[in-house]
Amino acid sequence: MTKVNATTWRLDRRINLSVLLQLMVLASMILASWVNLQRQLDLLQRDVSMLLQSQKEFHQKLESLSHQSISCEYRLQAMERQLDSGTTKTSR
Repeated sequence: MTKVNATTWRLDRRINLSVLLQLMVLASMILASWVNLQRQLDLLQRDVSMLLQSQKEFHQKLESLSHQSISCEYRLQAMERQLDSGTTKTSR
C-alpha cells in the first residue's frame, strides 16, 4: 500500500520565483495592451470627429454651389427670354 501512495500525483503549493515573474510579465503585457488600445481608440475618435467636421463643411459648400447654380440658371433663362423677345421685336 505504501507503493501506491508514492506513485500518486501530489500538488505542490509552493510558488517559485519564475512563476511569479511570469505572472508579473503577463500582467504587464495585458496592461500595456489595454493602454495601447485606449490610445488607438482616442486617435480613432479624433479622426472620426475630424472626418465628420470636414463632411459638414463639404456639405455646406455643396449647398452653396447648388444655390449659386440655380441662381445662374434663372439668370441665364431670363437673358435668353430677353434675347428672344428682342429678336422677335426686330423681326416684326
